[in-house]
Amino acid sequence: MAGPLPPGLHPDTLAVRAAVERSPFGENSEALYLTSGYVQPDAESSARRFAGEEDGYTYGRTSNPTVTSLEQRLAAMEGTEAAMATASGMAAVMLMCFSLLRAGDHVIYSQSMFGSTMKLIGSEFARFGVESTAVPQTDVDAWRAAVRPSTKLLFAETPTNPLTEVCDIAALADIAHKAGALLCVDNCFATPVLQRPVTLGADIVMHSGTKFLDGQGRVMAGALCAPEAMVREKFLPVQKNAGMVLSPFNAWVVLKGLETLKIRLQAQSAATLALAQWLEQHPAVARVHYPGLPSHPQHTLAMRQMSGVGGAVLSFDVKADSPQQARARAFHVLDELQVMSLCTNLGDTKTLLAHPASTSHGKLTEAQRQAAGIGQGLIRMAVGLEHADDIKADLLRGLDTLNTIS
Repeated sequence: MAGPLPPGLHPDTLAVRAAVERSPFGENSEALYLTSGYVQPDAESSARRFAGEEDGYTYGRTSNPTVTSLEQRLAAMEGTEAAMATASGMAAVMLMCFSLLRAGDHVIYSQSMFGSTMKLIGSEFARFGVESTAVPQTDVDAWRAAVRPSTKLLFAETPTNPLTEVCDIAALADIAHKAGALLCVDNCFATPVLQRPVTLGADIVMHSGTKFLDGQGRVMAGALCAPEAMVREKFLPVQKNAGMVLSPFNAWVVLKGLETLKIRLQAQSAATLALAQWLEQHPAVARVHYPGLPSHPQHTLAMRQMSGVGGAVLSFDVKADSPQQARARAFHVLDELQVMSLCTNLGDTKTLLAHPASTSHGKLTEAQRQAAGIGQGLIRMAVGLEHADDIKADLLRGLDTLNTIS
């Protein structure tokens, strides 16, 4: 095969075929280009490329063929015109905010988002005059009421980390566009396999490629999927100057991870649903948070937005009489693990468990954690590919001995 791909291919095919054209060597697996600079054909071409008047690679901080392959593949899967890869998911959020916001602008974001995202927007950018309002994730009226004349961005994460709350993407897109603002959706948990936010009206899709896109916990990566003009005119100039660039090796790893994303997520999601149903019946569990369960408050919406699948992350609260006891009991469950990993990452082939109140959301104030519904007894579980019976047995080591914790 030579030349560009034909139009109309399915996302499954794009996940293994979208990339830059092969080199003259005819490699079947996308090449890993480890270089910081590029030899130019002549001085005039060099001048035009550095001026942005001609396509071509100039310097590793600006672009790289391996990184371009990842960007093309992820954009094709998300259904956007273009994508910009970054060094991490948080680098993607930083790049977006630096590119689109200035002093006096206003951002509305979910109070249930990833802790570092909330700190970055609510605290760090506040130092530069960017105002923000945190609202309940699922309350569309609260999002609408928070809009100001200076609102430039609505930022949602769906499902959220760690409570798997789901927002109505189409409704938020309508609110944003009526206000002349943009909607960005963090699609880390669902991935383009389950959910394509731009088809529901989102303008930007943000990813932490560190998670499911890589899929084996090997590298850090991030991305913004957006219209071509936004990527070229807004994101690229900031990336050139700020250096939020993804390394070619990490891009190559995530590029290969995308090829198996669908089959991994399908298997992991099926296992997660079965485990969520099982955990709901355990007497030591107070509540299970998982969009695939009918008991989830946004179950119907989630099934409509996420292709009828709940994803591969759940959270559950252990029963306790006080926050202190809840923390001790959650720690007991985690400390009794012999197979699964106590690890704050997610999206791995290995099942990972974490205590959000002391890790991913540990830097938030207690009031912020309470507003987000993150208690001391909450355990997040990102389900991998181990046998379900072994996962259950590992959880029971702690759950069945909680009566020893006062």
